[in-house]
Amino acid sequence: MSHPLITFRDATPADGAVLGGIARATFIDTFGTLYKLEDLATFLAQGSDAAYAAELADPDIEVRFAETGGTPIGFCKVSSLKLPAPDPAPGAAELRQLYIYKPWQGLGIADMLTRWAMDRARARGAREIWLSVFTENVKARRFYARHGFEEIAPYAFMVGDQADEDILCRATL
Repeated sequence: MSHPLITFRDATPADGAVLGGIARATFIDTFGTLYKLEDLATFLAQGSDAAYAAELADPDIEVRFAETGGTPIGFCKVSSLKLPAPDPAPGAAELRQLYIYKPWQGLGIADMLTRWAMDRARARGAREIWLSVFTENVKARRFYARHGFEEIAPYAFMVGDQADEDILCRATL
């Protein structure tokens, strides 16, 4: 599925501020009310523009933007596996972030970005791809299940001092 107003492009190290801005804004919009302000501020500070620029300079990390009219409206990030996955296959990949601004959700953009991440993982030689998803994000859990992700194990995702209950999920490629 494609949308005539949506284009895609790979991020470059110069996109650190753009990536950081989208990541922080979409996280706040989706999850911001779940945390004490201090915990949220600590978490968001870890995702500074400089931190995202450093990630984009890392050849292990690939980021794809979805754009409309040249303005990024979402992104997906893939890398080698960093999550504490139980018994991962050698060379496993990770879908690290998939965020889209709410007005653009439901148009198939997340499907296209997820397929891109899985294709990139295959191109790296990965036989599986992992991610973590918040247990209370039922919509995301259903979405990932449709893409072949199986829920494997609990995972404590830290936002400041608060541990969220996430689920580690794996899809075979």
